[in-house]
Amino acid sequence: MDKKLYSPDQALPAEDAWKLFRIMAEFVDGFETISQIRPCISIFGSARLKKNSPYCKQAYSLSKKLAKNGYSIITGAGPGIMEAANKGAQEGKSPSCGLIIDVPYETEPNPFLDPKLRLHFRYFFVRKVMFMRYAEAMIFFPGGFGSLDEFFETITLIQTERTQPIPIFLVGKSYWKGLLDWLKETVHTNGCIKKEDLSIFTLTDNIDDIVKKLKK
Repeated sequence: MDKKLYSPDQALPAEDAWKLFRIMAEFVDGFETISQIRPCISIFGSARLKKNSPYCKQAYSLSKKLAKNGYSIITGAGPGIMEAANKGAQEGKSPSCGLIIDVPYETEPNPFLDPKLRLHFRYFFVRKVMFMRYAEAMIFFPGGFGSLDEFFETITLIQTERTQPIPIFLVGKSYWKGLLDWLKETVHTNGCIKKEDLSIFTLTDNIDDIVKKLKK
């Protein structure tokens, strides 16, 4: 075993103890800010998609429609899908919130965030709580590991009844098809999830249908 690793019976290192204060500060700042802009919709998707991507255009259009219906928009503050969604929120005259975290390929937050709603996070797990805590729904456009992580954590919390169910939408039938086929044909067939677990989320290409369902 690596001697640098701490065994369970050792005291918490001083630097780790101080991290608790940073973590609490991030929670307090996030809760105080986001609770003031309800109702909220959290939108996820790749930072790597270009502005002319059909998915970015959909994210912009959907966010603008949601904003005009009184919803605030929360994203991860990066480019790609996130920038498109924040731009739609601003043009729809609704609060545009970004949960900023430092990663190598996102050096600066996108320019469509409201100044008072630019929240900085050091810890991914705190940031993920903020995405879900006040969200009326969560919408996932095509994305990579980050979007997948957020999607699976969300549906796990709903599946295990650790949080109240909220609408979960996957936008892009052709993009998500392979993953959903695997969940049905491999994960479900082997008994690792129940059939009803697959109804936690909705797959769609119709953004107008999302708006209608949320208005209900």
